[in-house]
Amino acid sequence: MTSIAVTGHANLAEVSKPLIREALVSRLLRHPVSDLTGVSCLAAGADRVFAEAVLAVGGRLVAVIPSWDYRERMVDPRHTDDFDRLCRAAAEIKVMPYRRTTREAYAAANRVLLGRAELLMAVWDGMQGGRGGTADVVATAQAYGLPVEIVWPAGAARETDHASRRDVRAEGRPS
Repeated sequence: MTSIAVTGHANLAEVSKPLIREALVSRLLRHPVSDLTGVSCLAAGADRVFAEAVLAVGGRLVAVIPSWDYRERMVDPRHTDDFDRLCRAAAEIKVMPYRRTTREAYAAANRVLLGRAELLMAVWDGMQGGRGGTADVVATAQAYGLPVEIVWPAGAARETDHASRRDVRAEGRPS
């Protein structure tokens, strides 16, 4: 079985999502789909685009949710339908043993994510961010000896206005 995890920016520009999804689908199809498992925390942006790509190619989705209050506190109400649909489509859901979403809960979720993967796909523009962000997850994966594929197609961009996006800002972690 091929198990691929994702990390990436939560604040992807809407126009970038189809480009990124196409790039992810192309890379996922390099693996035998019948044995493909995608592991995602289902955060806004890259995590959800990856989950959609895994399902589109017929792979198995595993969701690693950082805490019990994640949906209520961290998912923008405009996006709960998408989040719920992805949870229903997941073959497995692992909710971390944290009541509240904190940096510690995210770090634990990322450890599970990396521990289950043979490969990490990073939807990443290469910029260093704050503690716990995409760059940190990539560095941790590399330190574990986990192969990392950077996915950032031409034309991809990040949103610059974080304040209007609750599920990016409220996550409490840099993207």
